[in-house]
Amino acid sequence: MDKSAVTAPRRRFLKGAAAGIFTAGVAPFSIGREKPLVRVMGTHVTLQEELRQRAMQDLGIRLQFEPNGSAAILQKAAMNPDSFDLYEQWSNSINLLWRSNAIAPIDVKRLHYWDEINSLSKTGKITPQAKLGAGDAPHRILNVQPDDTLGASPTGFISFLPYVHNVDSFGYNLHTLDPSLKQEPESWGWLLDSRFSGKVAIINDPTIGLFDLALAAQAKGFLDFADIGAITRPEMDELFSVLIELKQLQHFTGFWTSVPESVQFMRNQRATIESMFSPAAYTLNGENVPVQFAAPQEGYRGWHGVMCLSALTKGRVKDAAYDYMNWWLSGWPGAYIARQGYYISNPQRSAQYLSEAEWNYWYKGLPASEPLKGTDGNISVNRGDQRTGGSYENRFSNVAVWNTVMPTYEYSLQKWYEFITS
Repeated sequence: MDKSAVTAPRRRFLKGAAAGIFTAGVAPFSIGREKPLVRVMGTHVTLQEELRQRAMQDLGIRLQFEPNGSAAILQKAAMNPDSFDLYEQWSNSINLLWRSNAIAPIDVKRLHYWDEINSLSKTGKITPQAKLGAGDAPHRILNVQPDDTLGASPTGFISFLPYVHNVDSFGYNLHTLDPSLKQEPESWGWLLDSRFSGKVAIINDPTIGLFDLALAAQAKGFLDFADIGAITRPEMDELFSVLIELKQLQHFTGFWTSVPESVQFMRNQRATIESMFSPAAYTLNGENVPVQFAAPQEGYRGWHGVMCLSALTKGRVKDAAYDYMNWWLSGWPGAYIARQGYYISNPQRSAQYLSEAEWNYWYKGLPASEPLKGTDGNISVNRGDQRTGGSYENRFSNVAVWNTVMPTYEYSLQKWYEFITS
């Protein structure tokens, strides 16, 4: 594809030539012509059928969801921006999409709730005292700069809509936990601990699984990184030498590519500890599989959801895409994903859609005053349960590293492939 065909319109955005008009109200496209179709590419985390149906009902548009594994959709989006209108994934995908000219700047004047978005995505810190975390804290890649790079200085144009976010760690089955570990603080090092050998599963994503394993190797004392958010080639070689040796000793049982697959790994006891996203833990708890979502003493791996606009989306579809972005911050969607353990960038607007018990558990970190149901209708939180890691502010004050595409990204892909095929 001719990159200039994408880059030129993108630069015109920065000069304010495409300010656009925010379309407010319910079902703005329901009268007259056929409703526009917005194609959304992303992961199973946010591309859920109940969300699609509710958004179509509220907005009067058509939505086509294409969920897939994170590596597969990133490659497709970067190579073919004509294959989507909106892209939903994690902030570690932004640099690749931006450099490939696959996505366009988003005009903050068209974001109805922009001023409500909290400081986490705008400054990298949920409170002034919070740890910033290594790697690509979201504010570092949020704002489109006058020279068409991404940076921290606000310009009125952003590379992604900040919306869903969370801190990740790992999950483990409480019933199979070695008694000797019950008195120890939870640690990333458990992923490489011999007491779990043969029962460890890792996410098959070199921009996520790599950090899980790097944090684990550092916690075990196998090596120490000068900057875990920018691992060097020699450090990468040393890390993968350890990991390949462990894989050949059959320490790892497998590598998952989607949340449903991670649930299945734990459900059938193929794994007793694994890289995990919050919805998987609560799904399993709802099935009476006693999975604990860890609060590692070394800190979490943080991620920020990104919603990106294709550089090739235009006209009525583009208007509908903006409406969908605004819908995500309108309250109900944030409450929906809270019941899976995720946060939204303007949580106060979602509070009215959560019961007091739900708000206190999910955001304030208090013990559940009553049983709480997940989005599947099953009870995923029992009365008296307390969220590991505590409140929203406490959890995001303890980020060790953010999902990041490092300068050594291409080399990490090579090493990751060697590792999973060894």
